[in-house]
Amino acid sequence: MPFAAETCIVHHIGDRAEQQDRVGLFPHPTRPEILLAILADGMGGHSGGAMAAEQVIIKGRQNLNVFAPRHETAEQLLGSLMADAHTAIRLTRFTSEQDPHSTAVALLLQGDMAIWAHCGDSRLYHFRGLEVVARTGDHSIVGELQRTGRIDERQALSHPQRNVLLSCLGSDREPRIEYGHARELCAGNTFLLCSDGLWAYFSDDELARVLHEHSARVAAETLLKQARERAAGSGDNISLVVVKLVPRR
Repeated sequence: MPFAAETCIVHHIGDRAEQQDRVGLFPHPTRPEILLAILADGMGGHSGGAMAAEQVIIKGRQNLNVFAPRHETAEQLLGSLMADAHTAIRLTRFTSEQDPHSTAVALLLQGDMAIWAHCGDSRLYHFRGLEVVARTGDHSIVGELQRTGRIDERQALSHPQRNVLLSCLGSDREPRIEYGHARELCAGNTFLLCSDGLWAYFSDDELARVLHEHSARVAAETLLKQARERAAGSGDNISLVVVKLVPRR
């Protein structure tokens, strides 16, 4: 069944002094069937985190603009995006007094196929109706504890080291980049990219229900409102991108 991508971006500073998240949604300049969604959550002192996250978005747009599917795979595009952003963030250390780092999660839609890559604890979710098809694993101490079965989802939400990352862009170590994919997509599939300022307040099933029941815009606004209420005055920056595949009219 032919489908169209219904999209929405939502950005909120939360209860922080500065917005250090960055989000981008870019169509390919000549291939209308290709769309890149990208989200970065910056860290590194006053303005340093924002600068790092901005580099992720800049490299995403630059690499997409020269992406030639006949000569490069989607995974190669996302890999080069992450590598270029990592290098650019490290170089900013020499031009500022900051120690900038950033998470990154990127989704490339190419016809009826989706490829994604991530580093850090910004997440991508893939839903099919109410079913949770895939969710990226956090590159964090808590994420590792969950993967090895030492804590569960409930314990993870209140763990004192839940914000300590094991990998990110801009660090001294080479970043850990993981990939995922989905093929033969059709209407009814939805992708959510979000920073921890959002996902920390929801179960996977809650996210699936809101995204299933509403349009991309209403779902994004609903999730933002609920996250702000649940943060109770101590919320982080919130950023999310919704890409909902709907029947083409």
